[in-house]
Amino acid sequence: MSTSARARDKRLEVRATLEERKLIDRAVDVVGTDLTSFVITNLLDASRQVLADRDHFVLTSEAARQWDEINELPARELSGLRRLMDRPSPFSE
Repeated sequence: MSTSARARDKRLEVRATLEERKLIDRAVDVVGTDLTSFVITNLLDASRQVLADRDHFVLTSEAARQWDEINELPARELSGLRRLMDRPSPFSE
């Protein structure tokens, strides 16, 4: 179900300067939509873009080859990490 087909029942408030508001209003007019649809559409797009590299990333074939090469290297022994892992947990009883 699309966002516009669902009832929007949560309020979102933002503050803008006069110049920012005029620019937004001009863009809304150019697109030919209402302020709410314009803002929601653009906020959703921006949110998806921000989250995209946390959910999905694409590598070129060369980068994928390098990634695989790095991941096939044996794990290094880190003495500080080993000491930390060998300590008793402060959360155990």
